[in-house]
Order: sequence, then C-alpha cells, then structure tokens
Amino acid sequence: MKNKILLWTLVLMMSFSTGFAGTITGINEKITESFKKDFATAEDVQWEKSSSFIKATFKLSGQIMFAYYSEEGSLMAVSRNITATQLPIGLLNEVKKNYREFWISDLFEIAMNNETAYYITLQNGDYTLVMKSNGGSSWDVFKKERKEVL
Repeated sequence: MKNKILLWTLVLMMSFSTGFAGTITGINEKITESFKKDFATAEDVQWEKSSSFIKATFKLSGQIMFAYYSEEGSLMAVSRNITATQLPIGLLNEVKKNYREFWISDLFEIAMNNETAYYITLQNGDYTLVMKSNGGSSWDVFKKERKEVL
C-alpha cells in the first residue's frame, strides 16, 4: 500500500511540478553524493523538495530525466518521458488496436524497486484515460475522467 501511495505521489508530481524547478539550498550531502554516484555524467541538475521526497531534474545523454530520493539519500525511482515508439511492442500494439480514437497526450516510464512501468495518458473529445502498464504487453486503466462539456 505504501508503494502505491508513493507511486501515485510521484505520478502526480511528474505531471504538475514542472513550474517549480530550481536550485534548492538545504539538499543534504547524502542526497547529492548519492546522485553524483548514480548519475556521474548528469548535466543541468535542478532540485525540488517536497514533503515526501527530493526530485532531481537533469539531462543525461541528451535526455531529460527525473530521479526521486528519500531524505536519507536513497534512490526511490527514476523516470523519463518517452515517445510511443519507445514502448514495448506489446503495449504499443494494444494502444493502436484498442484506442484508435484517442491521441497520446503524455507518456513516461518509471523504474522503481527493480521494476519498470509505463504510464500513458490518452484523450479524445469525451474522455481522458490514464493507463499503467501491466507487465510488458497490456494496460490497466489507472484513471478515467469524462471531459466537461462547455
């Protein structure tokens, strides 16, 4: 249950925190040393602090990535935005087959506890669907919202 709460928090923070990036004083040395060890060639690092984790936004090999650390300096998760062509074939085929009337508005992968999950946000004129990968070949609906009609 704790992992699900943490994962949901990370998903929400990824979606809504881009406007608060910056260098934060007060990031403890354990976290910065752990980050340097985990991502030695990272560039353009920016830190954000929330009540439950510290987020590093950085560039690695030309790709923007996000690392989430505990206050004790433990790496909790790593995520990155991806394109549809970077999805495992089974997941991409399911989207193309079962969600033709939707377009992709957000797609990212997150690695946590030695597992990788994919989240995709699909939209059409009526609905927004957020789905999470279930293994490498199928999706589970994580959240479904009906759009408001104006």
